[in-house]
Amino acid sequence: MAAEGRARLPFPFARDQQVLLDGQRIVVGPGATAFGLREAQRRAGAVALDLVEETQAGFETALTRLYGSGETEGSSVEPETTFDLEENAGQATQRDLLEEPGDAPVIRLVNQLMRRAVTSGASDLHVEPYEGGLRVRMRIDGFLQKVMDRDDVPVRRVISRLKVMAGLDISETRLPQDGRIPLRLGGRLIDTRVSSLPGNYGERIVLRILDRSTGLMPLSDLGLSRTQEDLLERLSALPNGIILATGPTGSGKTTTLYSLLKLANRHERNIVTVEDPIEYDLADISQSQINADIGMTFAAGLRATLRQDPDVILVGEIRDDETASVAAQAALTGHLVFSSLHANGSVGAVVRLRDLGLDNFLIAATLRGVVAQRLLRRLCVQCRQPRAPNATEAAHFTRHSLPVPEQVHDAGGCVACNQTGYAGRLGVFEMVEVGEGLREAIDRGASEGELKSLAISDAETLIGQGLAEVASGRTSLVEALRVVGDVA
Repeated sequence: MAAEGRARLPFPFARDQQVLLDGQRIVVGPGATAFGLREAQRRAGAVALDLVEETQAGFETALTRLYGSGETEGSSVEPETTFDLEENAGQATQRDLLEEPGDAPVIRLVNQLMRRAVTSGASDLHVEPYEGGLRVRMRIDGFLQKVMDRDDVPVRRVISRLKVMAGLDISETRLPQDGRIPLRLGGRLIDTRVSSLPGNYGERIVLRILDRSTGLMPLSDLGLSRTQEDLLERLSALPNGIILATGPTGSGKTTTLYSLLKLANRHERNIVTVEDPIEYDLADISQSQINADIGMTFAAGLRATLRQDPDVILVGEIRDDETASVAAQAALTGHLVFSSLHANGSVGAVVRLRDLGLDNFLIAATLRGVVAQRLLRRLCVQCRQPRAPNATEAAHFTRHSLPVPEQVHDAGGCVACNQTGYAGRLGVFEMVEVGEGLREAIDRGASEGELKSLAISDAETLIGQGLAEVASGRTSLVEALRVVGDVA
């Protein structure tokens, strides 16, 4: 009984008093109180415990580890839900959702769904009413997985709870709405963007989850080759020009741009960003949030940053001709501009800029480099299944002048990967540096095919990079073809 009693302190108490009971240890943060220590020792009884002092970051990590899984050794009770709702950014106090006095079953359900999404590393959570009840899915590694499908939940109350948390108008059910829910899970800051859309059986809610505590990834963790790392370092050191990241939604463009920004961040440079949303807080960098409802568009924000004496500017996305034009003018006047663009490949960015109304000479004069990227699901090393490639599969390699590997791997399925056959993702990158020859071709209006033949070899294309990952056993051919395709 004593062991069971000291398994955990109540989450709100442990968080506020900065004291944790972790097996045979008492873990304390910098704000630990004498009251918390006395209570921990009282629960431990006569058992001697080691005292471990942690920094604030270390304590929050331990807090998330102990309470985030929802499991306590030797305990079969329902897991605690440890989300805190920051109701008002202007208020210093927070309210723990465990302490909500009313509507507890709905609150507990919503909290558990959101906690599960965050602890599973989901990028999105979909709450979908339908005729038979409520379905909830979360997107992990780019794929939606169903986590709940029930006909006994109060659908409207669940939707209303999410809208209240996001600061939306619960009386308005006919129009789409957007909001955000700043949360903490243990010590981790989670920013959730909320979108509601009216449907036949009620409002559909989608939450985009941004875990600010994950921090920025260094270039070495992006999956780049040494040559690609050198190219990005060279591009980030340029004094002016435009550097673009292209790819579909969810392909990691923002992560790459932030890594570039981190490379470019030197004390003698003034760096300003215009983003939607601001995904990470960057030290020593001025960040601005887009708000189209009041006229703060990317183009308006970019114009404003030019009056802030910037050296480097990050524009979240070039969506229209006005933003493209202002970005080009900024590059011409001595600024280094990072941005993202929706295009199928690296050379496709030139065609897209033409579509947005930029003249060929302006693109040639300002564009310095393009990074096209995709994310492939990584095969689970516990259950991947090797085999020799057949003739059809071998043809993909020979078509791109790549050696046919002796074996390729298929996805299996085991407990470690939740029976999916995949665990995590890896990036493939198609990088183009705009040199003299390519600049001249852009200026004279060369076609996309001609530009591609000048810019990159078969092995450097997205499909070439994807096939290289297949040959190395890190992903399957099915996954590579699904994401990057292969045109004969």
